[in-house]
Amino acid sequence: MDDLGKLGEMVAGALGGAVTDQRVAHGELTILTTAGNLLKVMTFLRDDERCQFLSIIDVTAVDWPSRERRFDVVYHLLSPKQNRRIRVKLETDETTPVPSIIDVFPGANWFERETYDLYGILFTGHPDMRRLLTDYGFEGHPLRKDFPLTGFVEVRYDDNEKRVIYEPVRLSQEFRNFDFLSPWEGPDYLLPGDEKAKP
Repeated sequence: MDDLGKLGEMVAGALGGAVTDQRVAHGELTILTTAGNLLKVMTFLRDDERCQFLSIIDVTAVDWPSRERRFDVVYHLLSPKQNRRIRVKLETDETTPVPSIIDVFPGANWFERETYDLYGILFTGHPDMRRLLTDYGFEGHPLRKDFPLTGFVEVRYDDNEKRVIYEPVRLSQEFRNFDFLSPWEGPDYLLPGDEKAKP
C-alpha cells in the first residue's frame, strides 16, 4: 500500500466513525465525513503530528442535482511539512447548513462566502455570511446546474439616467433554426448570393 493509503487508514482509524470512507484515486487522498463530524476531522488533520495539514487551499462545492443531497462540499488542505495534500468531502442539501471551519482555519472565510454565493450552501458560525462575487441584489446561485444560462437580470449603463440599471433578461432575437448541412453538400434551397451565379 502506498503512503497515501496508509495515511488514509491512519486517519480513519484515529477518528473512528467520524470518517465514513477514505479512498485514493489518481494519486490523491479523499476523506469522506459528515457535517456533524467536520470540525473534529479538520482539527485532527491540522493538529496531529502525523498529518500537520496547516494550510487551507480551497473550499468549494460540486452540484449533483439528481441526488437527494445534491451538494458535495469539498475542502483541500496542504501539509507543507509532510509535503502532502488531502481532500475532505461531505454531502449536504439546499437547506441543511454546514459548520464553518473558520475557528480551525481562519483562511476559509472568503472561500466559504464564495461557496455560499455561487452554490447557496449555508455555513453556520460564519461571522459574515454574505455574497462575495455577485452583484448587490443578485438572484440565485450561478454555479448550480439548474441556474439558467442567460441569468435572470442584465446590467447596463443608461445614458439618459446616468446610472447602471437592472432589467429582466431580453433576448434580442429568437433562437435561429440553423441548417447544419454544409453548402458544399448542396442544400435544397438557394443560398444567398447564388442567384448571381450562371447555371
